[in-house]
Amino acid sequence: MSDAPAVHAQGIVKRFGPTVALDDVRLTVKPGESHALVGRNGAGKSTLVSVITGLHKPDAGTVTFSGEPAPAFGDTMAWQSKVACVYQKSMAVPDLTVAENLFLNNFGTGRGAPGGRWISWSGLRTRAAALLAEYGVNVDPNTRAKDLSVEQVQFVEIARALSFGARLIILDEPTAQLDARGIQSLFSKLRDLQSQGVAFLFISHHLQEVYELCTAVTVYRDARHVLTAPVAELGKADLVAAMTGEAAAAKVAWHAASGAGPATAAGAAEPVLRTEGLAVEGEFEPLDIEVHPGEVLGIAGAAASGNTALGETLVGMRKATAGRVSVRGRDVRPGSVPHALNAGIGYIPEDRHRQGLVLERSVAENATLTVADQLGPWGTVLPSRTREFASSMIASLDIKTTGPDQKVSGLSGGNQQKVVVARALARNPSTLVAVRPTAGVDIKSKDSLLGVVRRVADEGNAAVIISDELDDLRVCDRVVALFHGRVVAEYDSGWTDGELVAAMEGVGERA
Repeated sequence: MSDAPAVHAQGIVKRFGPTVALDDVRLTVKPGESHALVGRNGAGKSTLVSVITGLHKPDAGTVTFSGEPAPAFGDTMAWQSKVACVYQKSMAVPDLTVAENLFLNNFGTGRGAPGGRWISWSGLRTRAAALLAEYGVNVDPNTRAKDLSVEQVQFVEIARALSFGARLIILDEPTAQLDARGIQSLFSKLRDLQSQGVAFLFISHHLQEVYELCTAVTVYRDARHVLTAPVAELGKADLVAAMTGEAAAAKVAWHAASGAGPATAAGAAEPVLRTEGLAVEGEFEPLDIEVHPGEVLGIAGAAASGNTALGETLVGMRKATAGRVSVRGRDVRPGSVPHALNAGIGYIPEDRHRQGLVLERSVAENATLTVADQLGPWGTVLPSRTREFASSMIASLDIKTTGPDQKVSGLSGGNQQKVVVARALARNPSTLVAVRPTAGVDIKSKDSLLGVVRRVADEGNAAVIISDELDDLRVCDRVVALFHGRVVAEYDSGWTDGELVAAMEGVGERA
């Protein structure tokens, strides 16, 4: 095994316009090593991955693989022979077989009828079986990718990468969709491949997994390199402190998984929103939650924590497998968005483009989607009423637009998000559920949007913010932390970044 690093990146700088995404960062991964790269959102992890996989050309710095300079920018085949990334969302083609996915764009051909060439399917399956056997992947080459388990698809993608000669595999949130058995199966396979000299760069929000799998860890914060250290020599509190920039956090105050935590000032009032034993199998365990008048509750959690699924269940986009949801004592029909709306639940979705907006329609049309039945007699929609209603929302939320008739696609990201908020508020909801409400917006818009959520609660209603962004959660009166579908901690306001991050990443220690 060569002593040269599988990858060595030094002095990497990358800018996107005025934004500095990487500021003189470095990374070294040795052959046969599992090396973790961690940091909060925006730390620069994804940009570094794009640089060392050849997707982006750095503005400064050098990258070498096994002591040799990185391939020329744009030489895709050469980059594939050095490094590959297995993403959280599979890149396999679902309707193709394992063999076809393994050799996609590299099928190999043979002589056929005059003037033509043909693919030897039997030869392809034989090559696939040999490749899978070489790396100990127990999968039938004839199986379609859509019929494989998540970890089997990952094994196939790793085998495909190795077939090109890559000896560095980047794993981006590889356990996000795996259960405990799948995680252990994946880790066992990775250890086997490490013994063959394959190096892994492991990116995960679950720091406990860093301690289970990796021997070294690098931390980025605010686009800069903070530290690189052997995992065995770095305490969990020190790792969290490096990620957040705080002094090592005090021991996390843990509470029972029932969701019962410190009493709030509004605790004496009847809850606006209540869940009892609410659960979605495979996403989150039974939860008992109460949100009182005037309260903003935060649901904190990283990828695969179950927090997004919880939000979608509250608003009727998912059907609970157990338990119930009620608003002001009225049960909400499971899995029914219209019933949730009528019960008084407003929703700000995570992805405004896919779930929140019709981009080629006007501001007025988007803002009034949930109240179309109120804009004219006998089911009609009067344009004058639509514009009047939208104009009041534009003024109330300070939406920067040329007017109600402007297409939403022409607005800035922050103003698009305000239109989504306008739609959520149109029915004067008793409970507002917001999933990562400030994603992709500027600082000024963030403050404005969070102020709107706070105002909903201050008017005697309830609000729930579901996010892993610490700034989103600072506006909350209480924060409940989820990890792998379980409530692991609860805090009143005044929590520190370190203790909340520790809870979300699964590395806190029970008191």
